[in-house]
Amino acid sequence: MTIITETQVLATVSATDVSSIRDRFWTWKRFVTPLIVVVVLGGLLAWVSSLQLDSIEARTLNWPYIVLRVKEHLLLAVSASALVAVLAIPIGTLLAKTKSKVLKGVVLTLANIGQATPAVGVVILLAIIWQTGFTTALTALVIYAFLPVLRNTMIGIQQVDASVRESARGMGMTPLQVLFRIELPLAVPVILAGLRTALVFAVGVATIATFINAGGLGDMIVNGLKLQRYPVLAVGAVLVACIALLIDWVASLAEDFLTPRGV
Repeated sequence: MTIITETQVLATVSATDVSSIRDRFWTWKRFVTPLIVVVVLGGLLAWVSSLQLDSIEARTLNWPYIVLRVKEHLLLAVSASALVAVLAIPIGTLLAKTKSKVLKGVVLTLANIGQATPAVGVVILLAIIWQTGFTTALTALVIYAFLPVLRNTMIGIQQVDASVRESARGMGMTPLQVLFRIELPLAVPVILAGLRTALVFAVGVATIATFINAGGLGDMIVNGLKLQRYPVLAVGAVLVACIALLIDWVASLAEDFLTPRGV
């Protein structure tokens, strides 16, 4: 007669979970996006290497300059998305729990105005009334990317089934325990989808930060247009597109990994 101990059962379950996670996440479909990006960047590099660059193009299409602009672009986009997460998730949680229709209306109206206004208008307006530079561009990106995270946080919490809340309260949980142990974990997939959208927004809109001297890949795009140096324009535009694709891919991985099991 074979006796199976609790430790053996737990080990079997753990091994099964690890295998299930590996089979679920590490499939060939996961790597389609980065492979496309690598192919596109490889083709771009080969094309630029085959060109006879003039002095203006050579000052822009070199590794130190491109790496600097990519770093500026990523810093701006990621910083804005992090600030949006820090601000929008707590505010969205508060709005989802409050009964004040006035407060909801005011906050949602402001957030809608921030996104409905053309991004370049927000950036230029802030530069006029405040200053130029990184901080102003960061503020404009936060305003522009605020709504998706705010709305998704509200929707994620509000869509939790009322019977689940009642069951948690019946077990003796306080309202805060219900929020942090039941509602927010169940809302994670929706909140992460909003953050993913905000990240992609931030990468795209960060290109206009060049108009207020905040750097980024927008410098290459604008200089290529103004000076009619189309290799410079093409490199800047393709790099922005590839960064957006890669960030969306990384965010999709994070979304899947951070989503609680069974949700």
